[in-house]
Amino acid sequence: MVYTASTHNSYCTAWGLPTYTLTRICFVAYTKRMESVFEIIAEPNRRAILSLLVSSQQSVGEIERELGMTQPTVSKHLRVLREGGFVESTVDAQRRLYRLKPESLQELEAWLAPFRRFWSAHVDALERHLDRMGHTKEDQSTPTKRKTTGKRRGPNRERHKGETK
Repeated sequence: MVYTASTHNSYCTAWGLPTYTLTRICFVAYTKRMESVFEIIAEPNRRAILSLLVSSQQSVGEIERELGMTQPTVSKHLRVLREGGFVESTVDAQRRLYRLKPESLQELEAWLAPFRRFWSAHVDALERHLDRMGHTKEDQSTPTKRKTTGKRRGPNRERHKGETK
Protein backbone atom coordinates (compact mmCIF):
# COMPACT_ATOMS: atom_id res chain seq x y z
CA MET A 1 0.00 0.00 0.00
CA VAL A 2 1.31 3.43 -0.91
CA TYR A 3 0.75 6.12 1.70
CA THR A 4 -0.07 9.60 0.61
CA ALA A 5 -0.77 12.67 2.69
CA SER A 6 -4.49 11.87 2.64
CA THR A 7 -4.21 8.13 3.33
CA HIS A 8 -4.53 8.21 7.09
CA ASN A 9 -5.64 11.15 9.19
CA SER A 10 -5.18 11.47 12.96
CA TYR A 11 -4.97 14.38 15.38
CA CYS A 12 -2.06 16.33 16.80
CA THR A 13 -2.11 15.55 20.54
CA ALA A 14 -1.10 19.04 21.60
CA TRP A 15 -3.89 21.02 19.93
CA GLY A 16 -6.41 18.46 18.66
CA LEU A 17 -5.64 19.52 15.11
CA PRO A 18 -5.43 17.13 12.16
CA THR A 19 -2.04 15.67 11.32
CA TYR A 20 -0.91 12.86 9.08
CA THR A 21 0.31 9.64 10.66
CA LEU A 22 3.02 9.11 8.08
CA THR A 23 4.71 12.44 8.49
CA ARG A 24 3.48 13.50 11.97
CA ILE A 25 3.35 17.10 10.84
CA CYS A 26 1.24 19.41 12.96
CA PHE A 27 -0.08 22.75 11.82
CA VAL A 28 2.24 25.72 11.92
CA ALA A 29 0.45 27.10 15.02
CA TYR A 30 1.78 24.26 17.16
CA THR A 31 5.30 24.68 15.80
CA LYS A 32 5.21 28.44 16.40
CA ARG A 33 3.93 27.86 19.95
CA MET A 34 6.83 25.50 20.75
CA GLU A 35 9.32 28.00 19.30
CA SER A 36 7.95 30.74 21.52
CA VAL A 37 8.07 28.46 24.57
CA PHE A 38 11.74 27.80 23.95
CA GLU A 39 12.43 31.46 23.27
CA ILE A 40 10.87 32.33 26.61
CA ILE A 41 12.77 29.78 28.69
CA ALA A 42 16.04 30.29 26.80
CA GLU A 43 16.68 33.49 28.78
CA PRO A 44 18.66 32.64 31.98
CA ASN A 45 16.94 35.26 34.16
CA ARG A 46 13.54 33.85 33.28
CA ARG A 47 14.69 30.35 34.14
CA ALA A 48 15.99 31.68 37.48
CA ILE A 49 12.60 33.28 38.17
CA LEU A 50 10.81 30.03 37.30
CA SER A 51 13.15 28.14 39.64
CA LEU A 52 12.26 30.51 42.47
CA LEU A 53 8.56 30.14 41.84
CA VAL A 54 8.74 26.35 41.97
CA SER A 55 8.92 26.42 45.77
CA SER A 56 6.51 29.26 46.56
CA GLN A 57 4.80 32.35 45.23
CA GLN A 58 6.92 35.49 45.34
CA SER A 59 6.48 39.22 45.04
CA VAL A 60 8.51 41.32 42.61
CA GLY A 61 10.53 42.67 45.56
CA GLU A 62 11.35 39.18 46.82
CA ILE A 63 12.48 38.11 43.36
CA GLU A 64 14.60 41.28 43.07
CA ARG A 65 16.41 40.57 46.35
CA GLU A 66 16.83 36.86 45.71
CA LEU A 67 18.26 37.24 42.21
CA GLY A 68 19.97 40.62 42.55
CA MET A 69 18.08 42.18 39.64
CA THR A 70 16.51 45.61 39.36
CA GLN A 71 12.74 46.04 39.66
CA PRO A 72 12.25 47.01 35.99
CA THR A 73 14.21 43.94 34.85
CA VAL A 74 12.19 41.59 37.06
CA SER A 75 8.94 43.18 35.91
CA LYS A 76 9.94 42.86 32.24
CA HIS A 77 10.74 39.14 32.62
CA LEU A 78 7.59 38.49 34.65
CA ARG A 79 5.51 40.14 31.93
CA VAL A 80 7.05 37.83 29.29
CA LEU A 81 6.49 34.79 31.54
CA ARG A 82 2.89 35.84 32.25
CA GLU A 83 2.11 36.41 28.54
CA GLY A 84 3.69 33.03 27.74
CA GLY A 85 1.44 31.35 30.30
CA PHE A 86 4.24 30.29 32.65
CA VAL A 87 3.19 32.41 35.64
CA GLU A 88 0.07 34.06 36.96
CA SER A 89 -0.34 36.84 39.48
CA THR A 90 -2.70 37.67 42.31
CA VAL A 91 -3.05 40.90 44.23
CA ASP A 92 -2.37 40.76 47.97
CA ALA A 93 -3.02 44.18 49.55
CA GLN A 94 -0.58 46.49 47.74
CA ARG A 95 1.69 43.88 46.27
CA ARG A 96 1.37 41.47 43.39
CA LEU A 97 2.33 37.83 44.03
CA TYR A 98 3.51 35.60 41.20
CA ARG A 99 3.21 31.84 41.10
CA LEU A 100 4.11 29.16 38.61
CA LYS A 101 1.45 27.78 36.26
CA PRO A 102 2.37 24.10 35.92
CA GLU A 103 0.04 23.58 32.94
CA SER A 104 2.42 25.49 30.68
CA LEU A 105 5.29 23.23 31.70
CA GLN A 106 3.24 20.10 30.94
CA GLU A 107 3.32 20.99 27.26
CA LEU A 108 7.09 21.32 27.44
CA GLU A 109 7.30 18.04 29.37
CA ALA A 110 5.26 16.28 26.70
CA TRP A 111 7.62 17.57 24.02
CA LEU A 112 10.68 16.43 26.00
CA ALA A 113 9.33 12.94 26.84
CA PRO A 114 10.65 11.15 23.72
CA PHE A 115 14.11 12.65 24.27
CA ARG A 116 14.06 11.58 27.92
CA ARG A 117 13.15 8.01 26.86
CA PHE A 118 15.96 8.07 24.29
CA TRP A 119 18.60 9.14 26.82
CA SER A 120 17.18 6.90 29.53
CA ALA A 121 17.64 3.86 27.29
CA HIS A 122 21.22 4.88 26.52
CA VAL A 123 22.08 5.55 30.16
CA ASP A 124 20.55 2.19 31.15
CA ALA A 125 22.67 0.45 28.51
CA LEU A 126 25.78 2.20 29.80
CA GLU A 127 24.95 1.16 33.35
CA ARG A 128 24.52 -2.49 32.28
CA HIS A 129 27.83 -2.35 30.40
CA LEU A 130 29.64 -0.90 33.41
CA ASP A 131 28.08 -3.55 35.66
CA ARG A 132 29.33 -6.28 33.33
CA MET A 133 32.81 -4.73 33.32
CA GLY A 134 32.78 -4.58 37.11
CA HIS A 135 31.81 -8.26 37.40
CA THR A 136 34.46 -9.24 34.89
CA LYS A 137 37.19 -7.52 36.89
CA GLU A 138 35.97 -9.09 40.13
CA ASP A 139 35.96 -12.55 38.51
CA GLN A 140 39.55 -12.26 37.37
CA SER A 141 41.79 -13.05 40.26
CA THR A 142 44.74 -10.75 40.48
CA PRO A 143 48.01 -12.36 41.48
CA THR A 144 49.08 -11.43 44.97
CA LYS A 145 52.37 -9.70 45.47
CA ARG A 146 55.13 -11.91 46.78
CA LYS A 147 57.12 -10.61 49.64
CA THR A 148 60.76 -10.45 48.67
CA THR A 149 63.26 -11.60 51.21
CA GLY A 150 66.32 -10.51 49.31
CA LYS A 151 68.34 -7.52 50.38
CA ARG A 152 67.62 -4.19 48.77
CA ARG A 153 70.48 -2.78 46.86
CA GLY A 154 71.44 0.84 46.57
CA PRO A 155 72.19 3.73 48.91
CA ASN A 156 68.69 3.93 50.44
CA ARG A 157 68.44 0.34 51.65
CA GLU A 158 67.94 -0.43 55.30
CA ARG A 159 71.04 -1.45 57.18
CA HIS A 160 71.05 -4.36 59.56
CA LYS A 161 72.58 -4.14 62.99
CA GLY A 162 76.31 -4.23 62.88
CA GLU A 163 76.47 -3.59 59.16
CA THR A 164 78.64 -0.70 58.01
CA LYS A 165 78.74 1.25 54.82
